[in-house]
Amino acid sequence: MNSRDAVIVDVVRTPSGRGKAGGLLSAVHPVDLLAGVLQALVQRNGLDPVEIDDVLGGCVGQVGEQSSNVTRQAVLAAGFPVSVPAATIDRQCGSSQQAASFAAQAVLAGAADIVIACGVESMSRVPLGSSTAGADVLGPRLRARYPDGLVNQGVAAELIAARWGMNREMLDRYSAGSHGKAALAAASGALDREIVAVPGVGSLRDETIRPGTTEAGLSGLPPSFYSAALAERFPEIAWQITPGNSSPLTDGASAALIMSAGRAAQLGLTPRARFHSFAVTGSDPLLMLTGVVEATHKVLRRSGLSIGEIDAYEVNEAFAPVPLLWLAESGADESRLNANGGAIALGHALGSSGTRLLTTLVNRLEAAGDRFGLQVMCEGGGMANATIIERL
Repeated sequence: MNSRDAVIVDVVRTPSGRGKAGGLLSAVHPVDLLAGVLQALVQRNGLDPVEIDDVLGGCVGQVGEQSSNVTRQAVLAAGFPVSVPAATIDRQCGSSQQAASFAAQAVLAGAADIVIACGVESMSRVPLGSSTAGADVLGPRLRARYPDGLVNQGVAAELIAARWGMNREMLDRYSAGSHGKAALAAASGALDREIVAVPGVGSLRDETIRPGTTEAGLSGLPPSFYSAALAERFPEIAWQITPGNSSPLTDGASAALIMSAGRAAQLGLTPRARFHSFAVTGSDPLLMLTGVVEATHKVLRRSGLSIGEIDAYEVNEAFAPVPLLWLAESGADESRLNANGGAIALGHALGSSGTRLLTTLVNRLEAAGDRFGLQVMCEGGGMANATIIERL
């Protein structure tokens, strides 16, 4: 390794809680939720937080309890010195993946030696859509470019299913498989190293996993996004996206300790992986979720690797059509995809999901003794982030 390589020393996450009243983490303020993983990260590694150059956090619902730079509030709540700065990033679902990219790029550029990338979302306390409620977020010029209007992500998932010929059976079968893999991973202890306790919460298990989920059980759920107006506008849609083949509303936080290889050596810390390549791209904001394909092609071009040389893939399961589309267009080996289950089972706490995927990916590579891992995330507004890491 080069001394300026950006390495991952450790990655942690909370268990995933259902993002509704009474959920596992719903009584925990999002500032405290994020503060807990920050504190656990430095304590696990014996790091004096005064050494940290910056903390970059992802959060999508930056309103109410998650407003006013929630990452800075969490840094202070974790007891870090006031000299440790923080910023909160919104790249929609990929916010904390972007935070990790920015952190690693700062290290690679020599602008920082130690950065924490992290993310949080409490969807029980700050409901989905809170930050845009009652607001015209498009404005007249964007409406002029898209006179028929844009659509929400659920409708985008319906459009993808229609245009790529995915039927309900395919979607529900994939989703049941996600729960099955996650339940097996949890029961075997494969997730234990990545999950840290939340003060005041007794469980270390992901509340979002439903063992025993079957395709037949999911088949009776009604569609979530149908309306007569949308059906008239998009006659090709079969209306197949349900709560069962979508990621659930989720509460959670996660964090990654990123530093230069040289600084890690000085501190006597053993890196677990290094950042190899990055890519981010825009995509059609109507289809919105297809960017995972181009982001994957782009990061592979930059890395000089082929899809077959990647040992493990983490593709965010915002909706079942996303990983199925990705498999169809990437030529990837399905057996390497989301081996411990994906967001349909493990949850999608929006601002936390990027570093949650990174946490799972690092642990997967270590458990299998594999070398290269790819994570890719579709994002609201038509964007996607892709990252390749190398286990050390």
